[in-house]
Amino acid sequence: MSKNLPPLYVICGATATGKSDVAVALAQHLDAEIVNADSMQLYRGMDIGTAKLSLEERGGIPHHLLDVADVSFDVTVAWYQELARAKIDELRAVGNPVVVVGGTGFYIKAILDDLNFPDTDPDVRARLTDEAEAAGNDAMHARLAALDPAAALAIPKENVRRVIRALEVIEITGQPFTANLPRQDSTRYPDAKQFGLVMDRTTLDVRIDNRVEKMWQAGLVDEVEELINQGLLDGKTAQAALGYAQIIRMKHGLMSEAEAKEDTARATRQYARRQETWFSRDARIQWLAPATTAERLERILITIKP
Repeated sequence: MSKNLPPLYVICGATATGKSDVAVALAQHLDAEIVNADSMQLYRGMDIGTAKLSLEERGGIPHHLLDVADVSFDVTVAWYQELARAKIDELRAVGNPVVVVGGTGFYIKAILDDLNFPDTDPDVRARLTDEAEAAGNDAMHARLAALDPAAALAIPKENVRRVIRALEVIEITGQPFTANLPRQDSTRYPDAKQFGLVMDRTTLDVRIDNRVEKMWQAGLVDEVEELINQGLLDGKTAQAALGYAQIIRMKHGLMSEAEAKEDTARATRQYARRQETWFSRDARIQWLAPATTAERLERILITIKP
């Protein structure tokens, strides 16, 4: 369906590598619009902890699939796939190039590739949920890692709902959760070009630590308190977000504020490693070495030049 349509680009990579800035710069150059592929930026009010760009930082570029769900709603990959593809098709149909940006690798694959989403089994789901409550997130994630290491890389242990969903699919189908990931020839948008941002780990760790410190200074604790009033604890997905989960535990007296901040930084560094591993599996991604936003944009433009 991409024949003779405006181009589709994807900017991906680990957290804190500068994806949003590159996406805005590329969209400005191409007069394109941006579609979000960060699972937590879908939520209204989750701004500071997700590093969501302000209106000013968006540089006049329309951004789609930001702030489309309440924090009490559990978003799913299948729900996102339908929403994102519809928006991309709508934009391209009227002549607008599209830049997809985000670090949620499974969501990007859901846009580009033909994933299958098995039905749920209420009995299996209920049993696994009970087991998770009894055994804890770490034990359930360890079980997933033993059964499907690739899925464990993609799903943080803090997101117990998605860990349970992956274990449910494994039990229902008898296959790894990632058996639903596509072959390279099952791409819905064969003309899409993917660019990944990479950074040496020492530099990235420092950037992550600095980002977490700035989030705290910007009022992340207050943001979480306000979202709790809006139903954050009523859903499972949003409250598992990095930073939000730690502050919730702090509010419950399970850790100090200093421990919450340090654990957020530690968990984010670990998440960045998992993102790097996930994206490294996709041979279609063209990697951009560490550089300024302008230099990365120049590299992209050279690559896509007819």
